[in-house]
Amino acid sequence: MRTQQSGFTLVEIAIVLVIIGLLLGGVLKGQELINSAKVKNFATDFRNVPLFIYGYQDKYKALPGDDRQAFTHLGAAATAAGVALLDTSNLTNYPNAGNGRIEGNYNSTTATSETVAFWQHIRLANLAVGSADFTTPSQALPTNADGGAIGIQSTSPMTGLTGSYFVCSEAIQGKFAKQLDITLDDGNTAAGSVRVASGPYAGTALNVEQTINIVDGNTYIVCQAF
Repeated sequence: MRTQQSGFTLVEIAIVLVIIGLLLGGVLKGQELINSAKVKNFATDFRNVPLFIYGYQDKYKALPGDDRQAFTHLGAAATAAGVALLDTSNLTNYPNAGNGRIEGNYNSTTATSETVAFWQHIRLANLAVGSADFTTPSQALPTNADGGAIGIQSTSPMTGLTGSYFVCSEAIQGKFAKQLDITLDDGNTAAGSVRVASGPYAGTALNVEQTINIVDGNTYIVCQAF
């Protein structure tokens, strides 16, 4: 006696495979869009910092974070960092104020660091969004799209990187670091105005990483000079 076997036809299998392909394609495309948006977010951070500086200088003829008249320019709210407390009777306590440099490490959380005062100054000047209450700096300082520290300093953080100021962003995955260098510079992570290094940064210039040696899943520090 012949028994009838049931199963999928070739047409049905083909339809299922097409649907699976479309779903996978949509997922991959969605992930690609997310990654692209994240790189754009990182890049915007780097592009905004010079605008903050130029805007503050145009408004107050001083450098944010280094402004020896911050108390006069920004009012009594400018109290978080020591340099922001300056007035005509207190200048001798802060000899570096007004020297045209943003002293300290970009990732500092010390209230008296000029690199911390920088963020409070530009927020009080309405050049950037965010809380101007720096009673606890670690809670007020900005972070990038992956939660890593972002900041500015005047001392070169990486070997061979030269400029007046340096913007750095931490905890960026290798695949994004390479894309950032392509977006902002020359695509060579060991040369140009954008460079990449392994952290952590603690005040000593880091050795840069060659593009070929960067691992996509590892995290790095990306710095741009200007």
